[in-house]
Amino acid sequence: MRFLKQLAAHIYRVNEGVGKPMAALIDGLNDRIGAAIRWLALLMVLVGAGTALLRYSARGLALSLNLTPPTEAQWYLFSVIFLLGAAYGLNHNVHVRVDVLYERLSKKKRAIIDLVGTIIFLIPFSLVMLYVSWPAVANSFSIREVSPDPGGLARWPIKMLILVSFVLLTLQGLSQIVKQIDILGREGDGDGSAPPEGTPEAAPAPETSA
Repeated sequence: MRFLKQLAAHIYRVNEGVGKPMAALIDGLNDRIGAAIRWLALLMVLVGAGTALLRYSARGLALSLNLTPPTEAQWYLFSVIFLLGAAYGLNHNVHVRVDVLYERLSKKKRAIIDLVGTIIFLIPFSLVMLYVSWPAVANSFSIREVSPDPGGLARWPIKMLILVSFVLLTLQGLSQIVKQIDILGREGDGDGSAPPEGTPEAAPAPETSA
């Protein structure tokens, strides 16, 4: 038991001196990427709307237009948003959650669940995806893969973003571990929430007259 306490104290010290600055850098990087790709959502909508207008206009005027480039550009923009936005979403906890008890737990208990999930599932999954994606991405880059459709766009840059995405997700997972350890290392529950109903609050100190 004494060894575990000493190990925990050492982890908290390392987390305080090294982990927190590293987490701040990772969070800042993913926040800047997230702020940049927000504008891609607007661009994707404009490209999609423009492509639809061109398609129906060309049909009405009996014109033959090659709409493959703007159509694929819309797909690629969505891919960029999805791939590069995953780590940003993890940082801000905006991914979809389906749970019954999680939100009712204390902050420390939620941190334990998140810590276990990050270590056992998130980081191993991201590393496996990097491993299995590398051959396909490397092959696509080596042949400078292009869409087989007439006028199609290059595909290798988008495939390379798969690797970038899981690198960012792995880094953000490490940042989440640092923040969860920080929560667990604080005194008390660290919840800051009001006491549950039925719990007597501390009585105010009596006033003393001079």
